[in-house]
Amino acid sequence: MQLYGKYFTMKILVIGGQGTIGKRVCTAFLQRGHEVIVAGRTTGDIRVDISAPSSIETMFNSTGAIDACICTAGTGYYGSFETMTSEMMLPGIEGKLLGQVNLVLLGKSWLNEGGSFTLTSGIAAQHPARNGSCVAMINGAVNSFVLAAAQELKGERRINAVSPGLVEDSQERYGAFFPGYNLVPMQKLVNAYILSTEGAVNGKILKVYS
Repeated sequence: MQLYGKYFTMKILVIGGQGTIGKRVCTAFLQRGHEVIVAGRTTGDIRVDISAPSSIETMFNSTGAIDACICTAGTGYYGSFETMTSEMMLPGIEGKLLGQVNLVLLGKSWLNEGGSFTLTSGIAAQHPARNGSCVAMINGAVNSFVLAAAQELKGERRINAVSPGLVEDSQERYGAFFPGYNLVPMQKLVNAYILSTEGAVNGKILKVYS
């Protein structure tokens, strides 16, 4: 981190930075004077498949040391509980769950002292939607991992999860799964990522539900 005026400028890696949430997050940090590296499966400055540990290692070898790692990538299976199988659940488990876990396990040696990880879970951990058992499980597991990992990270490194509700920009895509849910303003959600990255909070689930 380098001192810039009264603020620290950071080298921030955003996985999923071309997605609905990620684009807003990247724009906000760029406007705040930080260096932002965007990683994604098919777009961005760096390509990464977070479901593959070898791809995560390649990504960190490319970025070098960073001050913050934010992940807004990953989803899970939505579908009938009656017909859901473990095979249907695996992509979400390997991506949004184990992928984010491996970002921390493999990335902690690339994170500068005082740096932070910010993972993304979601409202389904507390308020599961119909046909969303898989997503509820994944989000809950991400939250639990964050609570535990915060006790283990060394060198004043921090970790938090942002747990969004149904955000304004995702209403068309996911609104049918969350009838009656209040829409979350995008700026309010972005502020949670700023708090996690620039603030001092650690081991928190930052719930942004309305």
